[in-house]
Amino acid sequence: MIYLDYAATTPMSEKAAEAFLHTSKVYFHNTESLHDDGQRAKELLEHARTSFANRLKKDAGGIYFTGGGSDGNFLAITSLAFGSMHKGKHIITSNVEHPSVDQTLHFLEKNGYTVTRIPIDQDSGKITLEEVKKHIQSDTILATIQHINSETGIVQDIGKLGSFFSEKQILFHSDCVQSFTKFDLNIFNSFPLDAFTVSAHKIYGPKGTGAVYISPKVPISPLLSHVTHERGFKPGTIDLPSIIAFVTACDEALNDQSSHYNHVVEMRKLFISLILNKKDIIFENIPNGSPYILPIRLKGLEGQFVMQELNRRQLAVSTGSACKIGQQSPSKTLLALGKTESEAYGLVRISLSHLTKLEEIHMLGEALESISNKFLSVREESLK
Repeated sequence: MIYLDYAATTPMSEKAAEAFLHTSKVYFHNTESLHDDGQRAKELLEHARTSFANRLKKDAGGIYFTGGGSDGNFLAITSLAFGSMHKGKHIITSNVEHPSVDQTLHFLEKNGYTVTRIPIDQDSGKITLEEVKKHIQSDTILATIQHINSETGIVQDIGKLGSFFSEKQILFHSDCVQSFTKFDLNIFNSFPLDAFTVSAHKIYGPKGTGAVYISPKVPISPLLSHVTHERGFKPGTIDLPSIIAFVTACDEALNDQSSHYNHVVEMRKLFISLILNKKDIIFENIPNGSPYILPIRLKGLEGQFVMQELNRRQLAVSTGSACKIGQQSPSKTLLALGKTESEAYGLVRISLSHLTKLEEIHMLGEALESISNKFLSVREESLK
């Protein structure tokens, strides 16, 4: 099977797997236990936290390890909202957020908060500052806007947005799961974010682990009180082996970020060149989108059908966010971009990696052309 679904998950790197196994054997103890073994595990946890924070050029006091991206989004957004509820209960977001953010905001709405979902610009796919300004209220306390859209690769200008929110003293959180370690970390560090969420299994670490950064200057109030682990931020015994594997994977990804990015850019260029003159293969060309995510449609065919046909040809892709697979709904991002419901049902998401090979892209192009030609002729016959 040729794997082209890296935005859904990635394989653990060899070094991360080795770190996981070693920690599992040697530091299996509960980090909150008061005996020597427990305290040694605690020291390793704090060493990992400091190392991770140093790579991000952040205060270690703002790093909280979580159960992954969705868990991190829920914990960060609710903690920020409850921590500032005395100032107001209005939250700003976009209309193309990850399902985990949507679900968190629905939870907050049930608890008395109001949420404004700002539509993206249909030409650029971005949230414009002009549109944001229209929706600011006197009780706006928080904005949460993803950095990179997981369905299409749209990149939001969180630098410009963050500067505005900072001026207005509105807290700003971003789901950075699809961008973390994929772009120059110096740019990432320059974003004026009060909080962001990242995930291990998107960067060749283990599943079920991630991290949230929340500026120590920001007041937070976690949903559950009297929680022991992660300074009261998250319940449950810390999974130290996964955290060590995550930090190891992070170091690897950051060390090779530039070469990985350049490789993916070349694979994207090759793919586009292969489908450029195929009128029935439509590349949803997002201006300045992430090269790691390639959204396409085959004219007249549902995305799920195309995905299954590619699977029969031993090519693994998806129809969008892996967190909503099984829900037979059109891509909300394509709908937000002005596509028809039929077109939005056609989304197929191809996602690349530094592991993607040139011959795999050629095989993908041939498979898409084969599927397109086969079912185009069937459609033409049925119309006669």
